[in-house]
Amino acid sequence: MEFLKKRETWCLAFVSRVLVADSVPESFLQRLSSLGFSVDYRPGVSREALVEMLDGYEVLVFRSRLRVNRELIDSATSLRVLARYGVGLDNVDVDYAVSRGIAVVNAPCSSAVSVAELTLGLLLMLFRNLYQHVDSVKKGYWSKGAFVGRELHGKTLGVVGFGRIGRLVARYAASLNMRVLVADVRDVSREASEVGAEQVGLEELLSSSHAVTLHVPLTPKTHRMISWREFSIMREGAFLVNTSRGEVVDSEALLANLDRLGGVALDVLEEEPPRSERLLRIIAHPKVIVTPHIGAETLEAQERIGEELAVAIREAVERL
Repeated sequence: MEFLKKRETWCLAFVSRVLVADSVPESFLQRLSSLGFSVDYRPGVSREALVEMLDGYEVLVFRSRLRVNRELIDSATSLRVLARYGVGLDNVDVDYAVSRGIAVVNAPCSSAVSVAELTLGLLLMLFRNLYQHVDSVKKGYWSKGAFVGRELHGKTLGVVGFGRIGRLVARYAASLNMRVLVADVRDVSREASEVGAEQVGLEELLSSSHAVTLHVPLTPKTHRMISWREFSIMREGAFLVNTSRGEVVDSEALLANLDRLGGVALDVLEEEPPRSERLLRIIAHPKVIVTPHIGAETLEAQERIGEELAVAIREAVERL
């Protein structure tokens, strides 16, 4: 044990300064300090200020707000570890960072339960018109009988992407006696059957599902993977839920197809916060529910992110 403590101290002597550029729980800062890191906490620091101050830090911790591109990476000659406080890495130029000898780490397992539960909650809101009822009552109108909902029981749910989150969503839906179809670029037929789902092609999933939920990472292949053709395949009155990344859905095609869909729930947008006229029109549509990218915003998920990321940073340091 004493040997391990000495080894850890020796490793951290070479990577000791950490800059945390976004808001994180106090417990995460304490974990880093307990590992021997010197932590500077600057939540919400502007990009311009960050470029000026980053040199001299070995570790940068950030969230989705920050675009970690070549300019930012090149501004810090001492940078050794990029640590995303969360799951996705689509705001990081990973290839360039790696080519510079910089490790890129995140917390991929931490928020799966929270995002899956949010997905289920959004499905229930859409099927039972919960948003419309709550909004109507708050405005003084007793809406009983105005919005007749539908049950999840017996309906078909299409899960696009069968990673950690998609697998949990499929399990939850199957437990509610939904028929679950899964589409993935990998052969996940065995894993799907284990949770009561069936793997099919994307076209079959879109044409057969009463609701479609998206759980894919943002890559060149998934960018706008739900576009004009895909919307034309979806059944009339189908619901769409997106808790993955906004750019997975073609917003122009979505806007044009809102009237034929049953409803849409979005936790992510291609621009956050939204400013473009197209996104504002989508948000204002009566069939659309939008939440401000809160999939991982639970106390439990934030604590798990901190635990997982602190370990990942330590392990990255030890490999240097």
